[in-house]
Amino acid sequence: MYKWEENIRKVEPYVPGAQPRQKDIIKLNTNENPYPPSQKVIDAIRESDLDTAMRKYPDPTSNELTKAIKEYYGLEDEQVFVGTGSDDVLSIAFLTCFNSDKPIVFPDVTYSFYPVWAKVYGIPYREIPVDDGMRVRVEDYGVGEGKHEPNGGVVIANPNAPTGIALSRKEILEVVEANPDVVVIVDEAYVDYSGESALPLLMDHENLLIVRTFSKSRAMAGARIGFAIGSPRLIGAMNDVAQSINSYTKPTLSLTAAVASIADEEYFRARIDDVLKTRARTVLELKKRGFSVLPSSTNFVFAAPSRIDAGLLYEELGDRKIYVRHFNGEKTKKYLRITIGTDREMDSLFAAIDEIMHTY
Repeated sequence: MYKWEENIRKVEPYVPGAQPRQKDIIKLNTNENPYPPSQKVIDAIRESDLDTAMRKYPDPTSNELTKAIKEYYGLEDEQVFVGTGSDDVLSIAFLTCFNSDKPIVFPDVTYSFYPVWAKVYGIPYREIPVDDGMRVRVEDYGVGEGKHEPNGGVVIANPNAPTGIALSRKEILEVVEANPDVVVIVDEAYVDYSGESALPLLMDHENLLIVRTFSKSRAMAGARIGFAIGSPRLIGAMNDVAQSINSYTKPTLSLTAAVASIADEEYFRARIDDVLKTRARTVLELKKRGFSVLPSSTNFVFAAPSRIDAGLLYEELGDRKIYVRHFNGEKTKKYLRITIGTDREMDSLFAAIDEIMHTY
C-alpha cells in the first residue's frame, strides 16, 4: 500500500444491473420500461436546436421542466428540485438533509444505494429488519406502540425495491408524524404502477421529501431526469447544496424530452396500463410454475422458485440471454427480481423457465 492511499476514501460501491449491449437479448434486470417514450418526446428532440443544445451550457435552474412539474402536480412555487436521475436527487437529499450525529434509518431490504450514500457522506445509519413477509413495519419507525429510538432521518422506498411491496398513504403519514423533527424521504420511483403517493401529505408536513423519476414509467432511463417535491425551505436547501457542487448537471435535450413527456398524458397512462396487465399475467404464469410471488405495486415482481435454486435459475436464464436480477443477501437469495417486459418477452421467459425446470 502506498503512503498516499492512507487518505483515499474507500467504499464498497453500489452494483448496478448488467447493461449488455447485444441486440438479441431479453433484458428484464433493471426495471426499464419495455415501451418507447412518447412520440412527443422523440419529436421534441428532433425539433431541438442541436447546435445550441450541444454547444451551450444547459439551464442551471431547469426552469421550463420545473414549471411543467409544478403545473402537472398542482404545486406551489419553489417546491420542485430537478436532478440527473433520482439517484442524483437522492444523493443530494442525503447530503443536504442528514447532517446529524444520530443514525438515519431505512429497511434492511431496500434500494441498496442507501447504505452506499450514507458511507460516502459519513452519515451514521441503522438498518431496520423487514418482517417475515418482507414488509416494512411502520411500528419499527416509532408508529403507535412501536419502539422509537432517536434517529437523524428516515428513508423509505414506497413501493419498496426489490420487493415491490407498497405501504398505504396512511402508513406513510404515520411514519412522518412519528418523526416530526427529522426529514422523512419517501422514494417513489415506482409509484405510478399502482402505488399510493404521499403527495397529498406535503401541505401539512414540511419535513416530508418525495423523490420521483422519469426513468421507469416515462421510459426515459437514458435521459437521466429525476425530481424531488417538498417544502420551499427544504427544496431551497437542496438547491443550495446542488449549486455548490455542479450547476450544469441536466443536459438540455433531457430537459426538453422531460417537458414533452409530461405533455402526453394519454400515452403515459396507456403504457402504464399495458405494464399492469402484463404484470398480472406474469404473476399467474409464475405461480403456475410453483413460484411464490410477493404482492407488487411496481413494474417488476419479486418471485421465489420452489423447484430450483434462484441463483441457479438466474445463471441458466443468463446463459439463454435472458437477464433478470438476483440479490444474494440472506433474506433475498431465494428470490429473483423480474422486470415486466412486453408480452412477447415474458412468453420467452416462461418458455425458458419451463425448459430449465424440465432439465433439473
